[in-house]
Amino acid sequence: MGEWITIAMDDGYAMPVYRAAAQGERRGGLVLVQEIFGVTEHIRELCDEYAADGYEVLSPGLFDREAPGFAADYAGPSYERAIEIARGEHAFEQSLADTARCIDWLGEKGGPVFIVGYCYGGSVAWRLAQTHDGLAAASCYYGGYVATRFADEPPRCATIAHFGRYDSLVEFAPVEELIEKRHPTAQVFVYEAGHGFNSDRRKDYHEESAELARERTLQLFRVLGG
Repeated sequence: MGEWITIAMDDGYAMPVYRAAAQGERRGGLVLVQEIFGVTEHIRELCDEYAADGYEVLSPGLFDREAPGFAADYAGPSYERAIEIARGEHAFEQSLADTARCIDWLGEKGGPVFIVGYCYGGSVAWRLAQTHDGLAAASCYYGGYVATRFADEPPRCATIAHFGRYDSLVEFAPVEELIEKRHPTAQVFVYEAGHGFNSDRRKDYHEESAELARERTLQLFRVLGG
């Protein structure tokens, strides 16, 4: 359903971006932010699914500067390479800037702009909800930085965050502390699942939780104009 296009980033870099056109009446724009693995087949399928719900979706290849066309497996050498990029070679602030450029690109077309992110992308989505004025709403899945690095500042737009109670990669105690902060613009949902519960490619996939989180995401977007 989707296609690869190129969008010039603020520094002039020609970024490959997976774009899925809205099906039927366009509800708005949506930036879908990748996991650590890149814009994989799974991420592209998610883009296509949201497009089928009426959203024009962009998913930028955030690690393209370090590894053009990067898409990793869930184990093995390419997974290790993903960790090297995310934790060493690639600045998180660069991901924020490039994702913000996609928000602006969609904003120029009119209508509300939303964001959803998974794992690494969940942290990107949460931080941009705190800093970017062009978003109508945000949905953030199990981002490791959400409850650690970026817990104190309330989002500027209506935001929901999804965490698995049994996540082996995201410590749960900071999530509980985030809930206790009671940010007026944010709501945190906890699922009886592990990390990556939304992905049917991963061992912790939990269908019931994935469906509920997606239902909550769509409901939020539609209430906020999409």
